[in-house]
Amino acid sequence: MSSFDVSVRVLEEFDGLVKDLWLRQIVEAALAAESQRADAKISVVIAGDDVVRTLNKRHRGLDEITDVLSFSFTHQGEYYGERGAAPESDLKLDFVVPPGEELTLGEVIISYPQAQRQAEQSGHSVEMELAVLLTHGVLHLLGHDHEGAEEQAAMKRAEARALAGIQDRE
Repeated sequence: MSSFDVSVRVLEEFDGLVKDLWLRQIVEAALAAESQRADAKISVVIAGDDVVRTLNKRHRGLDEITDVLSFSFTHQGEYYGERGAAPESDLKLDFVVPPGEELTLGEVIISYPQAQRQAEQSGHSVEMELAVLLTHGVLHLLGHDHEGAEEQAAMKRAEARALAGIQDRE
């Protein structure tokens, strides 16, 4: 087991549907594929559509369900909401870390119901869809993006590297 510090929280309604160890392995694979420091810290939350939609609206200005959100504590990301719309939390605030605590890379929040829908559409298991979404979210925390063609290609290559060792455990 690596020394990556991965905190997993599965909201009660999805308890038993997702294995913490599986999620940790996905995060570790993504971090290792990108040569991240072994002491990297990251948090993962498996939530419902309502939680993800609320966060998407508050922080991105998009009043819609999405599959995965990444909140980086180490760098600013792009805002992809509607032009002219400002998210409710459009303040330039730094995350405050309590004394004695180390800064984490950030947090990835996934909508379990959306992952279920996408897995069905893609013809693979929910577990594999969670692997894809979590890998994608972790790569965003590491600075990857997909707005331009070159960025999108680089992110796809990084996703493939990270997912190479992950098997669909149906």
